[in-house]
Amino acid sequence: MITDAARAFLAERHLATLSTIDRRGRIHAVPVGITYLDGIVRIIGSRGSQKFLNAERSGRASVNTVDGARWISFEGPVALRTDADSVALAVELYAARYRQPRPNPERIVLELTVERVLGSAGMRPGVPASRPDAP
Repeated sequence: MITDAARAFLAERHLATLSTIDRRGRIHAVPVGITYLDGIVRIIGSRGSQKFLNAERSGRASVNTVDGARWISFEGPVALRTDADSVALAVELYAARYRQPRPNPERIVLELTVERVLGSAGMRPGVPASRPDAP
């Protein structure tokens, strides 16, 4: 679904933007840290946060991360995980990409199952790293 270049990009320290739909139908976009493993994007946060309430209500979300001309965006259905194993994996992945997060007894994980990937040249299979029309 993604290239080795995309995996390398997703291992670098870049924040992302999570977009959900609020109860009034408006876009709610917030900065987050994301991790990607085996077709799942994970975002850690606190139980009851607006981003998680929105995602749970609609069942879908989109997340994108950008650095200059390199970018990648994921879209798909979401699930909130509260079990200890899911939280521990998400924290481990987050710590490897960013830093060890502070302790949080209310921590939960949003898991986005990737259905659709958009990205700059070289981020998706079949889209060459350099194209004549690329900036």
